[in-house]
Amino acid sequence: MTDEGFRHTHLRAVNKRVLRLGLATNYGLDGRGFAKALDHGVNYVFWSSLRSKDITPVFAEKLKADRERYVIATGPTTGWFAGSYRRGVEKALKTLGVEYLDVFHLFWLGVGSALTESTMGELVKLKEEGKIRAIGCSIHDRERAGRLAADSPIDLFMLRYNAAHPGAERDVFPHLAKRNPSVVAYTATSWRKLLKRPSGWQGRVATAPDCYRFCLSSPHVDLVLTGPANEAQLDENLAALDRGPLSDDEMTWIREFGRVVHG
Repeated sequence: MTDEGFRHTHLRAVNKRVLRLGLATNYGLDGRGFAKALDHGVNYVFWSSLRSKDITPVFAEKLKADRERYVIATGPTTGWFAGSYRRGVEKALKTLGVEYLDVFHLFWLGVGSALTESTMGELVKLKEEGKIRAIGCSIHDRERAGRLAADSPIDLFMLRYNAAHPGAERDVFPHLAKRNPSVVAYTATSWRKLLKRPSGWQGRVATAPDCYRFCLSSPHVDLVLTGPANEAQLDENLAALDRGPLSDDEMTWIREFGRVVHG
């Protein structure tokens, strides 16, 4: 993998070039930190109206200046019925002052949303109308994700994937080849569990950049989300892109460390 290939990719689902570190907006980063992230090249934004009060007006101004640069990924608060998807899209379009969203998700499929003929039909219709460019899905059920990756209208999958939970390598990634949907990894640090020394572990403990590099070293992962709480965490996470993919020795170490953390 080249340095440029590690830092950027062409996101097939929306036909845009993106930095491979995307930003989730609802973990505490303020408007100044958000603007800093965009100035450093971050252009995939997993936006939520929750906990993003300071960020939303900054994002709206950036979108007004150069809409095509950014990928907006979002979804409804709940997604059990078709109407919630249309309302969610219309509300997000109005709030951000844009004509289309790049990715609109079925959030936490099977837990917070339902894939039915009516919900999928509404998302397909919204895509045909040009109000969204891609149908996304976040899901913990990896076996179901594998089936949907092989045969469904879903364009992008947001999957839990990290050194402690590498199961997507077995259950999802082998099924991508048929349709080639995009993959966004999240929980790279396993909710910070990978940043702590587990009982009995004598070796090196992972840093946040190690965790992001693990995800980005996979040829099946288009980008990984980061959710910094402040600018210091943002700077640390962005540094992962400068270090490139994990070496073979680093990969062996972090997989073993992940197994111990998982227990």
